[in-house]
Amino acid sequence: MKNSKNINILRIKKILQKRGYIISKRHEFIPEKFVSFYYTSLISIFLLSFFYLTPLIFKVFKTTFAKNEIVLNNSNINFNKVLEGKEIELENKNESEEVSYKDLFFDVLDIEISAQDTVRLSASTIKQLFEDENYNLKDIRKNKLVKPINIDLLPNEITSIESSRKRKELFIQIVLPLILDENKKIKLERKTLFSILNKNSNSEAERNWLKSKFKQYGVVNRDLTTLKIRMDEIPVSLAIAQAAKETGWGTSRFAQEGNALFGQWTWSGEGIKPAASEDGDTHKVMKFKILKASVRAYQRNLNTHKSYREFRKVRAIQRDVYGKLNSLELVNYLNKYAATGNEYTKILKKIIQQNKLNDFDDAKILPNSKREKSII
Repeated sequence: MKNSKNINILRIKKILQKRGYIISKRHEFIPEKFVSFYYTSLISIFLLSFFYLTPLIFKVFKTTFAKNEIVLNNSNINFNKVLEGKEIELENKNESEEVSYKDLFFDVLDIEISAQDTVRLSASTIKQLFEDENYNLKDIRKNKLVKPINIDLLPNEITSIESSRKRKELFIQIVLPLILDENKKIKLERKTLFSILNKNSNSEAERNWLKSKFKQYGVVNRDLTTLKIRMDEIPVSLAIAQAAKETGWGTSRFAQEGNALFGQWTWSGEGIKPAASEDGDTHKVMKFKILKASVRAYQRNLNTHKSYREFRKVRAIQRDVYGKLNSLELVNYLNKYAATGNEYTKILKKIIQQNKLNDFDDAKILPNSKREKSII
């Protein structure tokens, strides 16, 4: 039977050769003398891949599954001490006397000082004002133009508006011009900054302006790169989302009693004690005289404090590469804003997306004067 099988195979081979097929012996993929080298190479590649990929896998695991890190942000302590005229501990001892936190917040203090005889309008009065001015969010989403209507205080009645849609709409209408107005000021400052930098020589007034901006943005050693990175806008959708989250769309006690739109804490001085605080908790929520001061302090906080260095770095990259800012990406770098860390950023993203707040990122506030219009 064995010979018969061999004959059959030989006949088949001859038939296939006559028909033009090439018949050859199957060679071993790896010669025997190289087998040891082959397995050694495989093991080496595996070990190298293991040691290279392990840190990356650990980092992804930590980011995805680890519990949120509790972060203490002392930027608001500094601002409150400025209000009280107290000494400030510098973030970096090497910065010595060059950084003055009074310079950082002097324009916020100016708003607080000038806020006299403010009147709290009712929700119905504010709604009527908006109707008279033909100011509505539907048109803004379409034409991207916002009238400069400045409301100093939130209406008490916003807490009793049963329709969440109407409550959110009124809240956005109130805070949107305030946020845009502060962004406009920063935009004009950036325009002035780059105009000065593009000149071969500068006047004394321009040099003094630069000097004041170094102080205002906490920049030491006249570092122009740092100044350009810090002097930039906060995306409108992101600012609205944070204000909505921190105030419950304007209904919180802190917003109603202290005009605190962004939940800034203080450990000394005037503030509002949280009702749910435990024994031994000494922090309060910072108070402002008007909403505008809260917005400016919030923007200065994000633009200068070390906790948001990565936020500013990514914002600068977006500005250079794309020419505009992406709030849904930038929000990832605000995990140090709240004790809940990454959970906080997830909530902000949800608020932005569900309420289509990105529609307002390209909105512009109408100028108050002909000169302002020409500059913009």
